[in-house]
Amino acid sequence: MARRTIHKYSYCKGHLSPISRKKSSSSTSLSHRNYSLYVNRVLKEVVPQRGMSSRTLDFMNTLINDIFDRIAKEAHHLMHFRKRCTLTPEDIQKAVYMLLPENLAKYAVTFGREAVDRFVRS
Repeated sequence: MARRTIHKYSYCKGHLSPISRKKSSSSTSLSHRNYSLYVNRVLKEVVPQRGMSSRTLDFMNTLINDIFDRIAKEAHHLMHFRKRCTLTPEDIQKAVYMLLPENLAKYAVTFGREAVDRFVRS
């Protein structure tokens, strides 16, 4: 009979801890996500006559993945600090405010909230 490994931060009853979960072969790693298509779209909206080299796109992709990973980890820590099992938008907003400079965090939270509102309305 296999023993179940219990994570020291496991506050949620009945949920498997991250250590004991099996990795599926079809899941993609966060570090392999590619945002170059979206970066190009935004660039063409802002400056239509400009382009970006593939090396610069790779750098932007790495930067976006790194910031996403940092925000996710900080939000996870806040969730466990509050002894909750569910990640809430407030956890993510607080993580953004903790990691980014003040003005950038304010704009990021505002634009993120607007994007979620547009998604919910559609």
